[in-house]
Amino acid sequence: MATATKNKSKVRLQPMGERIVVQRVESEETTAGGIVLPDSAREKPARGTVVAIGSGKLLDDGTRAKSQLKAGEVVLFSSYAGETVEIDDVEYLLMREEDVLAVVE
Repeated sequence: MATATKNKSKVRLQPMGERIVVQRVESEETTAGGIVLPDSAREKPARGTVVAIGSGKLLDDGTRAKSQLKAGEVVLFSSYAGETVEIDDVEYLLMREEDVLAVVE
């Protein structure tokens, strides 16, 4: 199981159960025409890198289903998925594995 950590930080973020931690990929600051967009005008990207994975979904028989995702994979998710968490000035999304729409290969 991977945990989300920042270099030289003692804070560790370990998701529980079927949850995962994702760090958003930075959105572009300029348009195709070269116009620079301020932070307020930029859309939050629906793409990110999986940083940590929980222990898996609890099944009816008491066992846990193995996660389909791995730390380091780039994923696509809906723009309203997950809860935003900020640790050491780094923004992470804490979401359920089922909120992931696709893995980018």
